[in-house]
Amino acid sequence: MLNAIHKIQQKLPQLSLSQLNLILSIWLGLGLNIAFYQQIQQLTPYSGGKAGLFIAATVVVVVALYNVLMQLVQWRWNFKILANVLLIIGGLSAYFVNSLGVTITSDQVQNMMQTDIKEVNDLISPQFFIWVFGLVIVPVVVTLLLPIRTEALRTVLGKKALNIVLSLVVMAGLLFVYFVDYAAIFREHRDLKGMLSPQNSIASTFSYYHKKAPKKNLPLVTYGEDAHFVNKSSQGQLPKMMVLVVGETARAESFSLNGYSKNTNPELSQQNIINFSQVSSCGTATAVSVPCMFSGMPRTEYDEQLAGHREGLLDIAQRAGYKVTWMDNNSGCKGTCTRVEKYEFPEKLKQKWCDAEGECFDGILVDALKDYLAAIPKDDHSPRLIVLHQIGSHGPAYFKRSRPEFQKFKPTCNSNAIQGCTSTALINSYDNSIVYTDHVLSELMNTLKTTTNYQTGLWYLSDHGESTGERGLYLHGSPYAIAPTQQTHVPMLMWFSQDWQKHNSAEYNCLVAQKGQKLSQDNLFPSMLSLLGIQTQVIDEKNNMLQQCAHTAQSRI
Repeated sequence: MLNAIHKIQQKLPQLSLSQLNLILSIWLGLGLNIAFYQQIQQLTPYSGGKAGLFIAATVVVVVALYNVLMQLVQWRWNFKILANVLLIIGGLSAYFVNSLGVTITSDQVQNMMQTDIKEVNDLISPQFFIWVFGLVIVPVVVTLLLPIRTEALRTVLGKKALNIVLSLVVMAGLLFVYFVDYAAIFREHRDLKGMLSPQNSIASTFSYYHKKAPKKNLPLVTYGEDAHFVNKSSQGQLPKMMVLVVGETARAESFSLNGYSKNTNPELSQQNIINFSQVSSCGTATAVSVPCMFSGMPRTEYDEQLAGHREGLLDIAQRAGYKVTWMDNNSGCKGTCTRVEKYEFPEKLKQKWCDAEGECFDGILVDALKDYLAAIPKDDHSPRLIVLHQIGSHGPAYFKRSRPEFQKFKPTCNSNAIQGCTSTALINSYDNSIVYTDHVLSELMNTLKTTTNYQTGLWYLSDHGESTGERGLYLHGSPYAIAPTQQTHVPMLMWFSQDWQKHNSAEYNCLVAQKGQKLSQDNLFPSMLSLLGIQTQVIDEKNNMLQQCAHTAQSRI
C-alpha cells in the first residue's frame, strides 16, 4: 500500500508551500461558497456586466483574504493536518449552506451540541454522501497525496511575504473601489458571514463556547420564591389540571385555523378552542425558544446563561403547590424540566408507537396522558401542570411525522433530502405533519373531556416555525433579525373544559377577546401562572394576558 502511494506521489507535480496555500485558498474561497456569491448577487445594486464584475471582485477579495490567512498559519510541518481540518469543516458546513440555505451561527452550533442521534440520522441522505465524497473526501485525499517541494527557509519566507503583500494590495484596491457597496450590503445583512465556509463554523463555534456553552457548577438562582395560590379551590370546585403542549417546528401559516387554504385542521376546527393567530416565537430553534419561553424573560431581554441556572415557570408552579410532570417525545427539555418529575414511557407504549430507531409518533403522548391520568389516586386532589413535548413537524424527514392514515395531501416527499423534492411534494409532506398534530391535539382534548376530577385546560404553543424552500431557505435556525415569518410566526391555541369555563368565565372571555391580537411566547410565563391561580412578584404584568381582566377575575366564583 505504501509503495503504491509513493508511486502515485512520484507522478504528481511537486508544488511549493505557497502554491499549495493559494490553491487551498481558491478552493475554500470559491469552490465551497457558491450560495454565498448567489446571495451577494441578489443584493448587488448592479445588473448585467457590472454585476458580474462585482461578483468577480467579491470572489477575489475572499480568496485573497483566505490566502493571507493560509500563508500566515500554514507551514510545511502542519500543512496537511491543518488543510484537511479546514477542508472537512468547510465541506460539511458548505453542504448545509449550499443545499439547505442554512446560515451557520452560534445558535446552530448550540443545536448541534444538544441534538441526538435520531435527529442526526434525519439529516443524512444520499445527496449528503455524494457531497461528502466529492467535496470532502476527494480534496482530502488529493491534499494528502500532493508532495510539497522542499525549499530553503529564506525562499519560503520570501514567497509567503510576496503572496501576503500582493493579496493585501488586491484586497485594498477592490475594497476601495466597491467600499460603498460592500458597506451597504454587510451593514444591512450581517448574517452573510454565516454563509461563508469554513469561517462560519469556526467563528460560530468560538462564539458558542464564549457566550452560550453552559457553565458548569453554577449555583441555582431561585426565582419566584413568593409564589402562592391567590385562591385555592373553594367548596364544590375541582382542582385545576393544565396540559401544556410544546409544539415542534409548526408554523402558523400552515394552519387552516389561520386562513391556510388547505384543510390542515379538520379536527381542531370542530373543537371549542381559542385560536391566537398573531403569535411570534422567542427564537428560531428549540434550544433558544424552549428555555426562553419558560424563563420569564422577554425575548429582547433573554439571557441564555442566566436561564440555564435559574428557576423557571415549572419550578415556580411546583413551589406553589402544583404537581408538575414533563413528558418528552423530542430531544429533551433543554434544561427547563431539570427539577420536576419526568414521565418515562412504558414499554408497551414504545412498542405501539415507536420504530426500531426509537423515533415515536406523537400519538404516544395521548396514550401516555391516559396512562398518567389512570394512575392518579382517587384521593389525590393536587392541582397539576403536565407538559407534553412533541416531535411535531421536525424536519427534514417530514414524512416520518405523520401516520399513513393522516397523509391526505399527495404527492409527498418521502426523503430527508428535501432539497431534491418538488415544492409541491415537500409542502404536502409538511402539511401532513400538521394534520397529524391536529389529530393529536384533538385527541388530547377528548381525553381531558373524560376527566371528571379536575377542571381541565390545554395550551398549545409551537417553539418555532419552519422554512420549506421559500427564498431558498429550508429548516429553521436563521438569525432572528432576518428570519422569515415562516420561522417566527407560530401557532398557539387554548381549550378549556366546561367546568373551567364556568368557574373562570371572566378570564375565559378575556382570552377570547385577544385571539386576533399580536402576542408572543413572552406571554406564556406570566399568563400561565395567572391561569393556574398563582401569584408572585416575578409576573410581568405587561405580558400577562389576564391582566386586563384582573379586577373582574377576582370576583369569580
